[in-house]
Amino acid sequence: MSNRIYLFDTTLRDGEQSPGVSLNVEEKLEIAQQLARLGVDIIEAGFPVASQGDFNAVKTIADNVKGPVITGLCRATRGDIDRTWEAVKSAESSRIHTFLATSDIHLKHKLEKSREEALVQAVEAVKYAKKYCSDVEFSAEDASRSDINYLAQVVEGVIDAGATVVNLPDTVGYAVPEEFGQFIKTIMEKVSNIDKAIISIHCHDDLGMAVANSLAGIMNGARQVECAVNGIGERAGNASLEEIIMAIYTRKAFYDKEINVSYKELYRTSKMVSTLTGMSIQPNKAIVGKNAFSHESGIHQAGVLKEKSTYEIMSPELIGINRSNIVLGKHSGKHAFNNKLEELGFKLDEEELSKAFINFKEIADKKKEITDEDIEALIKEQVWAIPERFTLNYLHISSGTSIVPTATVKLTVEKFIFEAAATGDGPVDAACKAVDKITDIYGKMVDYKLNAVSSGKDALGEVLSQIKIHGKNYNGRGLSTDIIEASVKSYINAINKYYYEQQKDNGEI
Repeated sequence: MSNRIYLFDTTLRDGEQSPGVSLNVEEKLEIAQQLARLGVDIIEAGFPVASQGDFNAVKTIADNVKGPVITGLCRATRGDIDRTWEAVKSAESSRIHTFLATSDIHLKHKLEKSREEALVQAVEAVKYAKKYCSDVEFSAEDASRSDINYLAQVVEGVIDAGATVVNLPDTVGYAVPEEFGQFIKTIMEKVSNIDKAIISIHCHDDLGMAVANSLAGIMNGARQVECAVNGIGERAGNASLEEIIMAIYTRKAFYDKEINVSYKELYRTSKMVSTLTGMSIQPNKAIVGKNAFSHESGIHQAGVLKEKSTYEIMSPELIGINRSNIVLGKHSGKHAFNNKLEELGFKLDEEELSKAFINFKEIADKKKEITDEDIEALIKEQVWAIPERFTLNYLHISSGTSIVPTATVKLTVEKFIFEAAATGDGPVDAACKAVDKITDIYGKMVDYKLNAVSSGKDALGEVLSQIKIHGKNYNGRGLSTDIIEASVKSYINAINKYYYEQQKDNGEI
């Protein structure tokens, strides 16, 4: 049996189903291109039949992203399969991914079908998809709670129908590693034509065992693992892409499996997904958390200084976390700044570099020392920006314990400057209401997160917000040493995303 493991990334499909996450087409494309740089084998770009926006995103990724196989999810119906093929057919390598539940719980209460009816539908769906595409994946939803003998019958049937990959998900995160490993092993033994397809696994983290279950599945014959960056996804999320990659790498002698990825892109991929989705990474998150390579204990610090392997089982540099002795400040020149960018993995053209350097100087005037984290945040704000109709020009706040918070805001709107003032429950609320008066776009803040990009009293503050406008949530991001300014920038960023989307929908751009 081959020891090659294929990475199937579902960040843009299952990951985007995380509560509150909503990505536009440009953001999805940016993430897909980064996943391609990372080297994942398959990108599940979305659920094309779900909405026109999802269809557009999948098609855009299929048109533009080279390297990985591009797939879209669809139910086991002809209409869904038609729509998915329309979205993915332009890809360099396409796959149709169709699914149907196989557990008695789902068959009875959701589908209201008998086992026999579901088997026929699954087989017919694969045969129909096969007319379009040679690469067809079938997923048996809720496989881990299905009757094993019936599931084996379904797996054998869809392979006979032409499925090249059969996915056996732990859809509700109910399995435990020993049980899930035995489950995969039993299917491998029971299905007579198992050698004609790749067995895949897709584990959820409801009991905190998605990665462990995935690794148990790999050890028992699965050759494709479905996962998401930072483990995002429905409910408690999916198996974490970076944790699976580094477990297989770090314990290579134990797993004896091969994956083809660019490890140095892991950290950057994680930060990109966190920023664009607005889902912060907890500090103690394995591999990519802020504390993953930090050592507080004196004994640990002493050990690491003498020999890193005493307390570090992997290198932070391997996954793209750079440790540099070059410190930038307000006297640093453009050449040193560009060297730092290249060291951090950013390659900007001359125009982008000039703009980034101006922004860097503005921050440097406010901070004594600029950290790698500050620069990364600054560049990401620029690189992942959308065209701005509204730009913050001026902000004045009057606030205190005994006065009504008041804000005066000036916005640049297509080269014209408009000013408004408003009161509110607090300085941020007042400023946002002033912004509303100018833009005539009234948003409601439904989520707000403030993160310190680096340490110290002069740390850059990063505000990630979720703004509801006309019933839809938009993620906003703002960066400043002033947390009120960062908050207002985040609010304006979300409004700009709304306006940009409206322009696209109206065919104006």
